[in-house]
Amino acid sequence: MINGVLNVYKEKGYTSHDVVAKLRGILKQKKIGHTGTLDPEAQGVLPVCLGRGTKLCGMLTDKRKTYQAVLRLGIETDTQDMTGEVVSRCPVEVTAEEVEDCIRSFVGDQMQVPPMYSALKVGGKKLYELAREGKEVERKPRPVTFYEIKILSMELPLVTIEVTCSKGTYIRTLCHDIGEKLGCKGCMESLLRTRVDRFFIEDSLKLSQIEELAARGCLEEYIVLPDQMFPDCPKIRAGREFDKMLENGNPFPWKGNLPGEKIRLYHSSGVFIGVYGWQKERGLYKPEAIFASPQDFLPAPEKIYKPSEKNADAASKMTEAGKERP
Repeated sequence: MINGVLNVYKEKGYTSHDVVAKLRGILKQKKIGHTGTLDPEAQGVLPVCLGRGTKLCGMLTDKRKTYQAVLRLGIETDTQDMTGEVVSRCPVEVTAEEVEDCIRSFVGDQMQVPPMYSALKVGGKKLYELAREGKEVERKPRPVTFYEIKILSMELPLVTIEVTCSKGTYIRTLCHDIGEKLGCKGCMESLLRTRVDRFFIEDSLKLSQIEELAARGCLEEYIVLPDQMFPDCPKIRAGREFDKMLENGNPFPWKGNLPGEKIRLYHSSGVFIGVYGWQKERGLYKPEAIFASPQDFLPAPEKIYKPSEKNADAASKMTEAGKERP
């Protein structure tokens, strides 16, 4: 089984779940999970966690992300992108300077109302399911952060922007809100995710490439191992006296200067145990995410000598000969 994270380029027409399903077939393993949904028509970086790396799914979902989006002014749709039905059209009479000022005003902390066509749940039912039934429910604004919004090009009514934002941010809602603030409506025409934390689009692999690499036995060099996901955490290799303690998932005692608030802890054999966080009141490091399993600590199987047919036949004859001796 492969353990780690794979930087997948999600192509148009696939849901994030489609990508996971196809990878299960390609890699012949079930334990696979993605790190944040991309709409079917969106493209770009989708980190996929494999094997024990699935414990990283929640951690990667929290990371900041970067997108390139095309905003189309003058059109409002029910999905806030061009896949939906047009609700209204308005003339675009704003200037480039007004668009720039408006977009700049969204940088920083904002309260964003999630769209009806989203996977968020209200009363146990997904919003897009309610939307398809023609129902609209109240959605509470959620805090999001736009760390940076750059205008890459502008040919009104089209504006191409690059957005770096926090988790839970809807770029199509940003496009809708920009259009509302300008008074001419707006929606998202296209979306490309170019980065999720350490994963960049130029290093991502399409499903066809992954299938080819897997068939050639070369895929593992593209896998980011679980311990490589925590480069800022100091590496600590425990002494043998702590082996049983760590194998059982217990905290790790520490005396002296702290190497860091969080550490990557390794077994004396070199096996990566997991990420541990400092507990000041107890004077020890407590496990926050364990990536080792009991199988990692089993003794290496002894080699069993199996004689060849020729040698086995000779051994049998020697045994029979021995029986004939007085």
